[in-house]
Amino acid sequence: MLQDAAPMCVITVEDSGVELPAGTVPLVLDAPVAVDRQAVLSPENLSDAERLAPLDASAPAYVIFTSGSTGRPKGVVVEHRGIVNRLLWMQDRFGLMADDRVLQKTPSGFDVSVWEFFWPLIVGAGLVVARPGGHRDPAYVARLIVEERVTTVHFVPSMLQVFLQEPAAGQCGGLRRVVCSGEALPSEVVDRFHQVLDAPLFNLYGPTEASVDVSWWECQTPAGTSVPIGRPVWNTQLYVLDAGLSPVPVGVAGELYIAGVQLARGYLNRPGLTAERFVADPFGTPGSRMYRTGDLVRWNAAGEIEYLGRIDDQVKMRGFRIELGEIESVLAGHPDVAHAAVIVREDRPGDKRLVGYAVPTAGAALEPQALRAHAAKAVPDYMVPSAVLVLDALPLTPNGKLDRRALPAPEFTADSTGRAPRTPQEKQLCELFAEVLGVDEVSVDDSGRWSVRSGCRCRSPSVGCGS
Repeated sequence: MLQDAAPMCVITVEDSGVELPAGTVPLVLDAPVAVDRQAVLSPENLSDAERLAPLDASAPAYVIFTSGSTGRPKGVVVEHRGIVNRLLWMQDRFGLMADDRVLQKTPSGFDVSVWEFFWPLIVGAGLVVARPGGHRDPAYVARLIVEERVTTVHFVPSMLQVFLQEPAAGQCGGLRRVVCSGEALPSEVVDRFHQVLDAPLFNLYGPTEASVDVSWWECQTPAGTSVPIGRPVWNTQLYVLDAGLSPVPVGVAGELYIAGVQLARGYLNRPGLTAERFVADPFGTPGSRMYRTGDLVRWNAAGEIEYLGRIDDQVKMRGFRIELGEIESVLAGHPDVAHAAVIVREDRPGDKRLVGYAVPTAGAALEPQALRAHAAKAVPDYMVPSAVLVLDALPLTPNGKLDRRALPAPEFTADSTGRAPRTPQEKQLCELFAEVLGVDEVSVDDSGRWSVRSGCRCRSPSVGCGS
């Protein structure tokens, strides 16, 4: 990030514990020389004469880095007009008052922190700053909301699920609004939220490349089969297009494109990637652009957008196209499942398998085979996970999203009590099936029933994988 951004300096403090790379210029705020310099500086705002260039709406407000699907951080250049439009829309929609208190708990390296920091400050509301890392501790968050009289808080859906299981969550009656974004919001979480808290819940959507959020929806209860990401915010256009960039009809899936004032300038010093993702807008004025989100969505009959998943999350196995989110919803619908995730693993080249992960509700004991049977009642055979691992908790990224790369790999073995091969042909056929399935042994009576080996590399030895 420092190499790409090439900042003129890095603002830090003496006990930060961070060793900066050679050649980086630090500005140590609590160093004696810096303290002396600050004492003589004017408290007035900077003037254009003091800047390198006059400040206007098209000037960059910040560069924030996002890894996206590639894992390589890329800096997104966001202009003042984009984030100002986003903040003013939020104030108009939610009407923050001077007696409101916003909890700032998102790490500053993630774009949600931008509105957490600045929204209360532009209207004179209170800003409550959580301790570093506190956003991942639901008990601490609940306690802070109560003690500091927080009225407004943001959750990534994965973290909201965990928070709602915290007994103290029900004591957060002072909340006036709760905002979710960053992941798909499951309908069962919306229903659980309204059972625990008497406050409005809003589902917001937006990539870092478009000034935090570009659409919103107030969650209803019962939530139904899916939670929409809603309608666009001010000065924003949302297009649902097919592969030929033509709009698709209501109810038909397509890729979501974003245009309007909140669009970022592009990726810092990455012209090729910028040209690939920020493309010409055929529906706008000459020279205007739109951003390819890579998200699969559809319009519903009410004129709202429903999120279906990532286009690169769509998988095709044995000739069938599979939506992983659909399987996750089925597993999460089990009464003893608190959280669920499904991924396609290819731990051996060419051997793709659906693997599910489930976290039990408090006091529940989950059986992997029972979860597979539960899934089989709702989805076709080809969508039933080959294995389900039961975990104490799903791994999360630093900003609270599901860390799919950290999900443990199962090891498959035949659960075979059948007869041994009786002829050379049966022996050869069983050996071929065992080789293809990656198990030690297959009997002539087996019919695709496999279990997870007890020695799986599961991160939750207290729960285990349930095999």
